[in-house]
Formats: sequence, structure tokens, C-alpha cells
Amino acid sequence: MDENPSAGENGEMIENSDGKEVVTAEGSLGVEPYVGMEFESEESAKVFYDAYATRLGFIMRVDAFRRSMRDGKVVWRRLVCNKEGFRKLRPRRSENRKPRAITREGCKAMIVVKKEKSGKWVVTRFVKEHNHPLVTIPVNGRRSVLLSQTPDEKDIKIRELTAELQRERKRSAAYQEQLEMVLRDMEDHSHHLSRNIDDIVESVKEIETKRVAVSHC
Repeated sequence: MDENPSAGENGEMIENSDGKEVVTAEGSLGVEPYVGMEFESEESAKVFYDAYATRLGFIMRVDAFRRSMRDGKVVWRRLVCNKEGFRKLRPRRSENRKPRAITREGCKAMIVVKKEKSGKWVVTRFVKEHNHPLVTIPVNGRRSVLLSQTPDEKDIKIRELTAELQRERKRSAAYQEQLEMVLRDMEDHSHHLSRNIDDIVESVKEIETKRVAVSHC
């Protein structure tokens, strides 16, 4: 497994203070997941794996999660192939009804991401191999849709909605990153103003002290 992959032609990566590469919401093209990979947020990790799934030829499903015992926020997330697990068999209501298509085949492909104390989301597990064929078609601008070799109408609709969801996630992640940048700038500016106010208060105290001292002379 490549521990130091480079971003694709249109990919984008930044480095944190530890020199580790942090994948941005738009920096997912041509990059394969690896243990230790970092993301700015959970949403960025979802966008990345969704784009990776589309490129390879499978559909991502957002799976299990864990919450912090302290504040109830999600701190652990598993993202899987949509063919993970097996469908529960139920008695058919009618012999004339067409059997449902098999959509789950026990596929183990996944990534697991965990939120660290730094606030970054880190890949702690990556399973690459699928137990079923992967089918892709060239990305066509507005319609980035995966077509199965034997699709039914429901499966096609799911794939269309997945492609639309991917676009919305990219947009949402980009807005979230911009908002976080604005909030950080506001926090820095507030801290700077607070220090200036403290300096002014100290200066006024010094002036008052000197004035009182002069008045007693």
C-alpha cells in the first residue's frame, strides 16, 4: 500500500503543521485511500470516498458510526460498498411477484475514519478488494452515473440520486470549509482586538497613576 500518494492532476492537498497531507473536499481525484490519510472533516471524508467509489465503479454507503460519550457528537464513521452485508430473506407474498434483484453480496470493501484530538478525521482502516465486478462509465459532466450490467429501474434511480448526492456533498463540504476559515479569521481578529483593549486599559491605568502622583507633589 502506498503510504505517500500524490494528488491527481486536478487534485489538491495541503500539509498540516506535522507535515502530514490533509485531503481537501476537492482534492480527491486520482488518490487512493490509505491508513493515516487525514481529512478536515467527516463530510470531506465522505466526499472523497464517494468520488473514489464513482471512479472505481461502485456505490458508497454511509454505514455505522459512534458518538462521543462526552458531547454526543459523531467521532467514528464507517463508509462501505453498497453491496456490503446480505439482505434478510423474507417470505414472498405472492408467487407471481418478481424476485427482488440481489443488491448485497457480502462485500468487505470499506474505509473507517476517526476524529482525532486535533479535529482532523483520520483513516484507521482501509479494505480495497471487492468480491464483485466493478463497472464504470466515463464521467459526463452533469451525469456522473454508474450503470450496472443488468440494471433495473430502481437501481438506475439509486445511482442517479447517488451521483446527485455526491455533487451536493462536494458543494456542502466546500461551504463548510469556507465557513470554518471565516470563523477562524473572526476568532483571530477577536483575539487581536482583546489584546489591543488590554493594552489600552493598561495605558490608561498608567496615565491615571502618574496623574495622581503628580497631584500629590
